[in-house]
Order: sequence, then C-alpha cells, then structure tokens
Amino acid sequence: MLKRALGPMVGDEDRLAFDILNGKLVVESGPESVSTEAIIQAVARTGMRAEVWRATASAVGDAGFWQRHARTVLTGASGLFGLSGLVVHAWLAGGIMTALGSEGMGVAHGVPLISILLYAIGIVSGVWFVVPKAWRAAVGFRPDMNLLMTIAVIGAAAIGEWFEAVTVAFLFSVSLLLESWSVGRARRAIAALMDLTPPTARVRDDEGNEQIVAPDDVAVGNIFVVRPGEKIPLDGTVVRGASDVNQAPITGESVPVAKSPDSEIFAGTINGNGTLVIECTKPASDTTLAHIIRMVSEAQSRRAPSEQWVEKFARVYTPTVMALAAAVLLIPPLVFGGPWLDWLYRSLVLLVIACPCALVISTPVSIVAALAAAARNGVLVKGGVYVEAPARLNAIAMDKTGTLTEGKPSVVDIVPMSGHDDVELLQRVAALESHSNHPLAQAIVAAAHDRGVPILDAQEFEIIQGKGAMGRINGKPYWLGSHRFLEERGQETADVHERLEEMQQAGRTVVVVGNDTHVCGFLTLADSLRPTAAETIKRLHEAGIDHLVMLTGDNEGTAHVIANQAGIDEVEAELLPEDKVRAVESLVAKYGQVAMIGDGVNDAPALGRASLGIAMGAVGSDAAIETADIALMSDDLSKLPWLIGHSRRTLAVIRQNITFALAVKATFVVLTFAGYASLWAAIAADMGASLLVILNGLRLLNSARS
Repeated sequence: MLKRALGPMVGDEDRLAFDILNGKLVVESGPESVSTEAIIQAVARTGMRAEVWRATASAVGDAGFWQRHARTVLTGASGLFGLSGLVVHAWLAGGIMTALGSEGMGVAHGVPLISILLYAIGIVSGVWFVVPKAWRAAVGFRPDMNLLMTIAVIGAAAIGEWFEAVTVAFLFSVSLLLESWSVGRARRAIAALMDLTPPTARVRDDEGNEQIVAPDDVAVGNIFVVRPGEKIPLDGTVVRGASDVNQAPITGESVPVAKSPDSEIFAGTINGNGTLVIECTKPASDTTLAHIIRMVSEAQSRRAPSEQWVEKFARVYTPTVMALAAAVLLIPPLVFGGPWLDWLYRSLVLLVIACPCALVISTPVSIVAALAAAARNGVLVKGGVYVEAPARLNAIAMDKTGTLTEGKPSVVDIVPMSGHDDVELLQRVAALESHSNHPLAQAIVAAAHDRGVPILDAQEFEIIQGKGAMGRINGKPYWLGSHRFLEERGQETADVHERLEEMQQAGRTVVVVGNDTHVCGFLTLADSLRPTAAETIKRLHEAGIDHLVMLTGDNEGTAHVIANQAGIDEVEAELLPEDKVRAVESLVAKYGQVAMIGDGVNDAPALGRASLGIAMGAVGSDAAIETADIALMSDDLSKLPWLIGHSRRTLAVIRQNITFALAVKATFVVLTFAGYASLWAAIAADMGASLLVILNGLRLLNSARS
C-alpha cells in the first residue's frame, strides 16, 4: 500500500527502503525532490501515521498498553463473543446442530437477538483494523483482501449468517496478529544483541586515574581497562597485559584466544583471568558488534515476505468475485427482466460461497498441524512462512563450532614421553589444570575423572599470563603450556617440534607438560564432530540438497579436518560475521534458496540474510535463536533431513486443500448461474469444504514420527 501511494511521488518504488523491525521508512534522494511534509501526508492518506525518524526512538518502547496489545485483545474478543453467540443460539434453538443447520440460521429462520448482539460485537472486534483499510481500498479503486473480507462479512451478516460472518472476521484477525507477532520477535532479537555490550567502560587518564563512563563517551585513542571476567565494551588494541578472551560471540572460535600487547580486541567478547589495558580503536557506534546489530536488521528488512502470494492472489480473486456478484445481481433483471429478489438471493448465495473461509482455513490449519508435528520432534518453527521454505532449499551453509561439532573441547590424544605413561602424564596435567576455569583445563580435568585417574594436589600454583602455569606436585616442580611456551623454555627437540606441528596442522590444540629437565609429554584437544553429523550430511545429499558448505571463524586446519570427517562439499574458514554474510549472499546468488545453520551471535547476520535461518537451540545464543526462522531445540542435526521431508509433505497438503476449496467454489458458481444452488446448500458446501480441509491438514500431525 505504501509503495503504491509513495512510488509515484518519489519517481521510483526502488527508492523506498523499509526497515520493518524498527518501523522505519527511508526515502533515498533522487532527481525528484519531495518534502518531508508531503511524504507524511501521503502516508496519512493510507491510514497509517508517520513522523521524522529519531535515532533514539523506539518503535514500540514508548507505546501504551492499548497500542501494544490492541490487536491481541480485539482478536481474543472476536473469538470469545463469536463463540458466546453460538452457545446462546444453540441453547435457545435446542441444540448445536440446529444452530448450525437449516433449522437455525438463514433467511428462513432468524437468529435470536441476543446472539445477533454477541455476533455483532465479535464481528466489530475482528474487523476493527480491517474496515479502515478496506474503505481506503474501495475509495482508491484498489480492491484487496481487506476489502474482500469486509464484503464477505457484511454479506454474510446481511443474509442472516452471523456465525459465518464472525468466523471470517476472527480468522482474518488471527492471521494479522501472527504477522505482527513475528515482527515483534525479530525486533527483540536486536535487543538481545545490544545486551552483549556492557553499559559502562573503565577509562584511564594520563595520570592513571580511572573513571566509569558510558561506551558512547569513549573516544578513539582513549585507554580503558578490562578486569578478569568482564565483558569488553569497545573494539581496541591491547596495550598491556595478557589474558585468554572468549571471542565466541563474535568469531565463533571454539576456545578462548590468547591476547597480549598489540592483539586486536572486539566489543562484546569476554575477558579471561588477566587484566587488559586497551586502546580504543573504534567509537561505540562502529564496533564489530554494532555492525552485527545493523546487519541483522538490514538482512531481515531485505527478506521478502512469503505472504506476497496472498496479495497477488487477491488482486485477481477479489475483483473477479465482486464482478461476478454484481453481474448476478444486475444483468438478469436489467437485461432479461428477471425478478430482482430472485437474483438478489442468487448474488447473496454467490457471495457466501465466494467467501474465502475454506481458503483462509486451508493453509493455516495445515501449517498449525505441521508446526505441532515439528514441535513434537524438537524443531521450533517460528511461523507458517518458514514451514514451506525447507522444501525449496538447494544449498545449506553450516557453522562449525556448536553446529557440526559439540562446541566444547575434549581430550583426543595423550602422548607420554621421557619414560612416563598415560596415567602419570594425565595425572600431572590435571593436578595443575584443576586450579583453572579455562575451557581446556576443564576438559582435561573431565578426562581424568572419566578415566578414573585420581587428581593430586598442586602446591605453589602460579598462572603465567598468556603462556601456561607452574606448580609443585609431590614436592617436584612441573610446568604446562602451549607450543610457544615450550619454545621459550628452550626444552624443545626436533622430534617434539615435528610432532607438535603435525598435531596443530590437524586442527588440534596442544598442551605440553614438563619439568626442569625434560618434556614429560603432551595432550591434544579438539572440538569433536557430532555423532550424527556425517550421517546427516549423507541424508541431506540424498534428499536432493545440491551443495553443503561450512562457514567458520576457526582456522583452516581445524575447519578442513572437520569438513572431511563430515563429508562437507566446501569450506570457508577464518571468517568474521560480515564475511559470513557475504558468503551466504554469494550462495543465494548462485543456488537461489539457501539455509544457514548456526548457534552463535556471530552467525546471526548470516542467519538473517539466508533464505532460511536455522539455529541450534540448546547450545545456541539467544540472539541466534531469536534471529533464526527455525531452531533445533534438541541440537539434533538428524532433524534436518526430516524437516525437509516434513516441509514437502506440508506443501503437498496445502496444494490439495487449496485445489479442493477452489474446485468447490467453482462448482457452486456454475450452479448459482444455473439456478440450482440454494443458500443453505452454499453454506453447507462452504462449511463442508472447511471441515474437509481441516481434516486433511490434521493428517500432518502424523509427521511427528521421524
């Protein structure tokens, strides 16, 4: 509607950009100059309201209760009063079948006044937001589904079919409510991203004094301090200090990254056990996290809503139905001298049978059944529009950490040296690592527990920032750390170097342990492939998915090892969030319908940009789950092939329902012209068609068995 109203004013509809999440319209500059006031007035003529955008404005934050919940309240009232009217009618008429059958409603038998009142309240509640749009569509000679629904409701009420009228009003109101709700969920995803940035930063001046300020007040070049365990408020470069930083929210790396002077730091990441002094390199509005937030919003606003098919259908169906009804009413009496009352009755029959009740129900009931079946399988699908999408996929992009892999490191190899054995080596490493909460340390301690190795007490434990740790076990000194720490100690031999390089090239993290005289051995850790991953990839290929690609922030070595184990077709590694978005856009351009599967905040922009975003629900971040269209709540990748099959079954049922509903309507249109269709036959056919499409749609509940 806005495109049709504003397009001629600005010269080209392509100059209009819609940010649905934030309720923002951007009019790009062009050769034709249009004043802000003229645009506001044009928007007002469509029944909407516009004001100049303010960066601090919230689309819903300042709205009152009625502005935020009016649609929900009115939809509930429509259903409640409609049901109440039916109950009262059934009670007064002597039974529910009497109220619904030929002995109840219709031109021959009036509906009780109290029921009419209840139905009327339900109708008004259901069409409260529809009638103004229908009126503008009629005045502007642009008939749409709003106008058709309004005419259908008024026509049904005019011939005494009050329950039919309130049912249509209620169903259409529900569909509009679901659309509004889905936009609200996407908007809350942006808020979840914003929560990653701490509200304050600890800025240090030239004299060494620290002051707590908002990140927006920190200028480029300022020095700020981040203490152990704190979130990092801004992008920057480490000036002093060493620590391990959890960068998973930004880069998706499976283990914390060691940071030392000159290392790059991202806002929204989490500091480890060392204090970092950092120089700010970007303002708060330009951090990597800020870019992620903007990309999520832009990706969502670029996604064309699947509901466009309804609009295209209405452009043909609505004027056709209205023209047929008018023709039935006017042509026979005016041209052939037919009785007006007879042809008025037939036109009303046509309006009733043309009422899209069965059509309106056919898709939603199938979708609801499909959603319920998916939920039973641990697959959260966020609305009907996303049920159909998996059936059309040609390619799937996957994150590595937490998606194809478990998302946490585990001990892979225990390699004793210098006469030590596996138990002794693991015992010494676990003794030292038991003092740390680092993910690698926790994995090593867990491995000791799993193998029944007792963990000794380490005295005089000391962390060597960014390198490793030292301590005494049974009075003897031991150290552990990375390959680099071993090189710094000067205890590395050519054989040890070769073996460690081989392990690292295989994508594994190495922890070396030794004493003052020799290297005792080393442990390797890796993020292991999910048990079902390889079989899932095979089934996806068998299901007809042309291309499967891994997109990850991890290094090339690790990425290729995991990809080879899983059977992935293509790998792109060492990607930042914007790189993942570009990769997904490239896949969309090449393959058309593309799904993105991920679990972290860093995956959120790519999830939003893909044709279909799928999140790992159990381990995934809140932002990823909110941004995604579908969430695998049990983190079971084997649900992906099932989801594609389920989507294809759903599409087949929807097509069956639509075809059947249209066939019934076409048949009664012919019978109406021929004079063989009665009002009650039309009502019975419409209700019968509705019941049959409901039963057919409910068959999808059996898809719950995967």
